Amino acid sequence: MTATHESAAPVGTDVDTDPETLHPVTITVNGKEHKLRVEGRRLLVDVLRQDLRLTGTHTGCDQGVCGVCTVRLNGETVRSCITLAVQADGGDVRTIEGVAPDASTLHPIQQAFWEKQGLQCGFCTPGMVLRVQEILETNPTPTREQVREGISSNLCRCTGYQFIVDAAMEAAEKMAKGDS
Repeated sequence: MTATHESAAPVGTDVDTDPETLHPVTITVNGKEHKLRVEGRRLLVDVLRQDLRLTGTHTGCDQGVCGVCTVRLNGETVRSCITLAVQADGGDVRTIEGVAPDASTLHPIQQAFWEKQGLQCGFCTPGMVLRVQEILETNPTPTREQVREGISSNLCRCTGYQFIVDAAMEAAEKMAKGDS
C-alpha cells in the first residue's frame, strides 16, 4: 500500500513551499511505502511525526546528541533529528511503532523493558529499544559491558541505565531461546 503526502513547511516558518522546490521522496516506514514531496531541509523526525503521525519517535535536543529520536534506517540506528528526509529516499525506516510483531504482542525487547523496569518516564524508551534491537542483532550474546557501551549513545535521565542493561540482557536470553 502506498500513501501520498504533500509536506508543508513547519508551522511558524516563512518558507516558500512552491511545489517546484519540493523533492519527491519514497520511504518505506514499518513496511508501508510512502510517497512524499518534501523541502530539501525537512528533517526525517518531522516527516515521521507530523506527516505520517508516528509520534513514538520523540524529539529532544534537536542536535543528534540525546538519542530520543533514534530510528533505524536500512537496519542501522540513526538520529532522525539530524537526518534529512531526502537522505532516507528509497530507504527502509523502522520506528518504535514497527518493532512489535502485531498490536497485541510485544517484541521480546519491549517485554523485557517492561519486566525489568527498563523504562520510567518513557521518553528515551523508543530510542533505547531500537538501539538495543540493533545491538542484539549484531551481537546476540553481549556482555553487560558491551550493552552499556552500545547504549551509551542514548541518554536516559530516569533509570540510571542499570534496568535498561538488565532488560537488554533478559531480551538477549529470551531471543536466544527463541522466546517471543
